[in-house]
Amino acid sequence: MSILKIPTAKAFEPLLLPARYKGVYGGRGSGKSHFFGELLIETCQAERGTLAVCIREAQRTLAQSSKRLIESKVAALGLRHRFKIYSDKIATPGDGLIIFRGMQDHTAESIKSLEGFRIAWIDEAQTLSAHSLSLLRPTIRADRSELWASWNPRRKSDAIDDFLRTRKPDGAIVIGANWRDNPWFPKVLDEERRLDLKLYPDRYGHIWEGEYVRAFEGAYFAPLLNEAKAQGRIGKVAADPLLPLRAFIDIGGAGATADAFTIWIVQWVASEIRVLDYYESVGQVLAFHVNWLRSRGYQSAILYLPHDGVATNTITGKRYEDHLREAGFSVEPPVKNQGRGAAMMRIEALRRLGSLLWFNEATTEAGRDALGFYHEKKDDLRNVGLGPEHDWSSHAADALGLMAICYEAPGRGGSFNRPIRYEDRGWR
Repeated sequence: MSILKIPTAKAFEPLLLPARYKGVYGGRGSGKSHFFGELLIETCQAERGTLAVCIREAQRTLAQSSKRLIESKVAALGLRHRFKIYSDKIATPGDGLIIFRGMQDHTAESIKSLEGFRIAWIDEAQTLSAHSLSLLRPTIRADRSELWASWNPRRKSDAIDDFLRTRKPDGAIVIGANWRDNPWFPKVLDEERRLDLKLYPDRYGHIWEGEYVRAFEGAYFAPLLNEAKAQGRIGKVAADPLLPLRAFIDIGGAGATADAFTIWIVQWVASEIRVLDYYESVGQVLAFHVNWLRSRGYQSAILYLPHDGVATNTITGKRYEDHLREAGFSVEPPVKNQGRGAAMMRIEALRRLGSLLWFNEATTEAGRDALGFYHEKKDDLRNVGLGPEHDWSSHAADALGLMAICYEAPGRGGSFNRPIRYEDRGWR
């Protein structure tokens, strides 16, 4: 057995110890893929006959795999006489093998072909689905088997983040590494990093510092959130016990593929709009959402519904507003459908109120993530805007946009805290 001596950045040293799960998350230029590529070669060289698979969620061609990186490492380490490069695989000492697979191509049956493999390295692991992870973990079960993951975080709810950073399996070694942890960080990349910091500050944290995606490029509310953060309006925000709580709702369905049901809990206090709490759930029945309101102490909140609040629940046949009133809530008459351009009306209304928003940091993070991602759909060929993109982030944005449409400034004397007459605004 021969051992290679490969220089290792200090940040990665914990990963040299054996562990069932090893993970590195961080931004561009950290060297995380290079580290795992070198560790894989070192392991295959030291342990003859090692079977390893390099995984990506989607891999239509080998050009989308880690194969080219590993080939370059083999050449740089002077191991071409020990590692034989084929078009679709790499043979390693002692009849070992490195193969490359896309998880989207596998089923519960086909994944069995990976049984007996000792190492699985998932690169670009932020794109790995929960289904793929659930298939892969029990399949890689050879003696002393290890699963490695390298990724640039997107959302806390991504399967790999949820598994390795939130749930934290016992014995896992997971580290964060960014460009400053790379002693070989090249000058050209540093110039690119500085350019992004100057020209694209909204996306810099995600790309270079390994932060979750807070603001999508071109997001409607990115400036609003950045300003709130800079001015200290995201922090510990408490409710005024003398003023009513208001719950602004975007209605989802009760099925696995339904839209999300979202709720913002808000208080209008003097010149402040206090955003106190956020709720989101997919596929649950109405009683589930009602229980959340009660469990958080919001049973006395005034509920505001969008135009589909007059729609009937597909399970019970009753209107949503009637259900909620029967459950003991005070419910404002649903806002009338504002027709074409309604989404942009909500966006502009919320933008105008941006300087008044104060977010309770601990309870609104998921909602703020959605607000920061909510963006315009574009025709890339013509560079033409096609209006707001309807995706996972739009439901949180619609609910807070409803708040902006309904907002009544407290300074309006006796009218404040009285029921809003939508017909006076031409909405009914």
